[in-house]
Amino acid sequence: MLPPTPTGASKNQLMKAVLFRKHGGPEVLEYVDFPAPVPARDQVLVRLRFAALNRMDVAVRQGWPGIKLELPHINGADGAGEVAAVGEAVSEFSTGDRVVINANIGCGQCEMCTSGWDNRCHNWHLLGETVRGTYAEFVCVPARQLYRLPQVFDFKIAAAAALVFQTAWHSLITRGALQAGETVLIVGAGGGVNTACISVARLQGARVVVVGSSSQKLDRAKSLGADVVINRAEVRDWSKAAFEATDKRGVDVVVDNVGTTFMESLRALRKGGRLVTVGSSGGPMVEIDNRYLFYRHISIIGSTMSPLSDFRTAMDLVTAGKLSPSMDMTCELPAAAEAQRRLESGAHFGKITLDIG
Repeated sequence: MLPPTPTGASKNQLMKAVLFRKHGGPEVLEYVDFPAPVPARDQVLVRLRFAALNRMDVAVRQGWPGIKLELPHINGADGAGEVAAVGEAVSEFSTGDRVVINANIGCGQCEMCTSGWDNRCHNWHLLGETVRGTYAEFVCVPARQLYRLPQVFDFKIAAAAALVFQTAWHSLITRGALQAGETVLIVGAGGGVNTACISVARLQGARVVVVGSSSQKLDRAKSLGADVVINRAEVRDWSKAAFEATDKRGVDVVVDNVGTTFMESLRALRKGGRLVTVGSSGGPMVEIDNRYLFYRHISIIGSTMSPLSDFRTAMDLVTAGKLSPSMDMTCELPAAAEAQRRLESGAHFGKITLDIG
């Protein structure tokens, strides 16, 4: 059951928002006036200044069998802005505080949440997926979902960083246990999480190999710190090329968010290696040869978002300037459909953002 979407104490208070009333292509997105939310007792109302896009936005807009949304629905997981109002039980934030949102919403009460694994909550939600999100002037979230930004930190950078860096940090460092001196192979050069993984791996002291199909994107991956780039449009067997790039030892960790490339990823790993995945952009069904798993002692590690502790760690590094998101284009909020078309095309490199004003 979905948590109730906050509705206004004043039904007449409106905000600008981009929403859809039915699933479909980018043309279903509408820029409209919509009732502004009012915070519940443990929530904060954020006046958003920037939002950022994720592939999840497109998947939710398109819909899938069994998806349950309160329509009309507002896309958007990432957002940053100022506190506009607080619920009566909130004491840690005040009006005017500059904040960025953690879209990973746990209930705060189950054994997973209370043990520090809120991204495994039994009633887990993702902002913009199962509840209305950040393609709007205002959004309400529990106070625990907010990170206080330094006074001069750029809202656009904060919005672009929040989801991808907590995801990259949790999957690579917490779950994947990436160590200094190890080699990580990243399958795909241009997406927000993959570019964040390049930066996290470099910060950790790892060697980075990136495989992609665009020379331009691979050049940008090198500018982020990739040590080796492999153009799969020019190399027939990229998993073999990655294996040979390690003097035929194999990579220690693979980041594969495509899914349909799992067999190639498994072939590139050393004995005892780890395949880490946070997505399935190539499709949900995967076929693998199980002999690679048991004979080569390989682990496949799934990960979604991060607990609050990893989110704070990642944002501390972002606000300290040690991690920075790769930026693509910025659109005004009314042009959200154009932004989603670019995301869906795969032409982007890094994060696409929405200027909410």
